[in-house]
Amino acid sequence: MSTNDNVEDVLYEEHPAMFRNRPVYFVFCCLLIAAFGIGLVMLLIWYFQSIGTTLIITEERTTLRRGVFSKYTNEVTHDNVRNVQIAQTFLQRIMGVGNVGISSAGQSGVEIFVRGIPDPERVREIIHNGSRGEYEPD
Repeated sequence: MSTNDNVEDVLYEEHPAMFRNRPVYFVFCCLLIAAFGIGLVMLLIWYFQSIGTTLIITEERTTLRRGVFSKYTNEVTHDNVRNVQIAQTFLQRIMGVGNVGISSAGQSGVEIFVRGIPDPERVREIIHNGSRGEYEPD
């Protein structure tokens, strides 16, 4: 009988939003579909980029995974987080999405950067409070 005590609870797991992140581009692609059909290719590429990007936050670490066929993973433990940056355009604020950057003490720049993540303020709250063991999910 074996137990796995190393399993971490996932507190947040999201893909970048498509329409809410870039509504004007989304409408533009839809108009191109109606007019020429080329917008469908643009939407499909954008869809696979969005579905292939996942931001996962557990009690101990934040992980960014990218890729559908090949994989890229970057991970920062919450003990090492030095800075969480959130940037939102006016439309992103209205739509409830934003860009999130995470810096750690071990590196000089932003280690994890992802665009169009839903509820970026919640991401910051989970990282700051979760690293102190204070976060309680909704």
